[in-house]
Amino acid sequence: MSVERHYTTQPGAPLVELHNVSRRFLRQRDRRRSFQETFIQFFRRRRSPADEFWPLQDISFSLLPGDCLGVIGPNGSGKSTLLKLITGILEPTGGSMAVRGRLSSLLELGAGFQPDLTGRENIYLNGSIYGLSRRQIDTRIDAIIDYAELGDFIDTPVKHFSSGMYVRLGFAVAIHTEPDLLLVDEVLAVGDMAFQRKCLKSIHDFRYQGGTLLLVSHSLDAIQSVCNRAIWMDEGMIQAEGATTDVILQYQRHVAVLEDGKRAAVSLPPSGVGQRWGSGNVQITQVDLLGAAGVPQSVYFTGQEMSIRLRYQSEAYVEAPTFGLAIYHDSGVNLFGPNTDLGKLSIAGIEGQGAVVYTIPQLPLLDGNYTISVAVVNHNDTETYDFQDRAYSFQVYPSSRRDGYGIVTLQGKWSFHPQESVTVISPQPQVQVSRPT
Repeated sequence: MSVERHYTTQPGAPLVELHNVSRRFLRQRDRRRSFQETFIQFFRRRRSPADEFWPLQDISFSLLPGDCLGVIGPNGSGKSTLLKLITGILEPTGGSMAVRGRLSSLLELGAGFQPDLTGRENIYLNGSIYGLSRRQIDTRIDAIIDYAELGDFIDTPVKHFSSGMYVRLGFAVAIHTEPDLLLVDEVLAVGDMAFQRKCLKSIHDFRYQGGTLLLVSHSLDAIQSVCNRAIWMDEGMIQAEGATTDVILQYQRHVAVLEDGKRAAVSLPPSGVGQRWGSGNVQITQVDLLGAAGVPQSVYFTGQEMSIRLRYQSEAYVEAPTFGLAIYHDSGVNLFGPNTDLGKLSIAGIEGQGAVVYTIPQLPLLDGNYTISVAVVNHNDTETYDFQDRAYSFQVYPSSRRDGYGIVTLQGKWSFHPQESVTVISPQPQVQVSRPT
């Protein structure tokens, strides 16, 4: 076992390197309830055996400067233990690891706070833990207090804080310490929606300015929007690593198979060219891409009408299913994912054969290659009947009227107003995270 920690970065070197890192805990089978029992047990020749528990086994990966890695997986998969190893709260049992640069972390709720100190005093305490001098904290404290939005509570002992207030203060301190590497655990889920958006905006700014992030979250949407790479962990091991979209889909497929396996899942026949899984209680037997006249086609022009028809078959009555689809650009970006539930199309139940159709009056996609995933699940989204991942493709060519570049057209309009007085509204101040030179 070897651990290296450097507070300065090296050009071109990863900020985090793990090679076959494992962590072991021992669980005693008996519980001594008194000092007397402990004393007697000390002199016994035979001691109760301890069970070995390995929350992490042979973990290897690296995190380069400017990278953003998302870590997903079920509870108990080893995600939080991994972060504790990187921060130095725990030491590995085996393997080697190296951590370089200044590190800030937001892990367990209230971690690093002294409950009897006020919020202001805890800012100085946490800042010193992150390696900042008092003068450096003095220059940041007003911005930290303003970002945390705690008002007069900043001078109240934090033991009186709510969980949301803990998160506000903890994230405000972490993001203002100018770290090379920011570690964020699931605690952001505690905050309200407005503050979550604020945190995600700060994380995007942090990344844009060259910061490196390791984000653990059960929110796959947050991982998808922020991270360029992802790791799926389960039972203390890395099950998949790679592009965020691909890893998330593998994880979702695994979860679906587990859930459907409890209901004696069947093997679905091949369809399209992508991966397919589900219980088979409802099957999507055919997907048709149609034009305005209802004629099948696979090539469209921007602005044309497009319909996607999902033909289904169900051997028995299925109550309140939800049909959905997702459109992906060739780069892997998920552009849109509508479903019948969000679209307010109420389907009481189905049996036998039928079809649902999703119509796009004017296709907003610009020229490029696209793929479509289709799915049907139960109303509570706890059983996947049929999921066909990026199994159908089509191509879009630009129309004669091209108004911009990118993936989609916003169909906006320009206007010109010479010599017209314009009222300028000053934008609200936003947090600016500067990077160390």
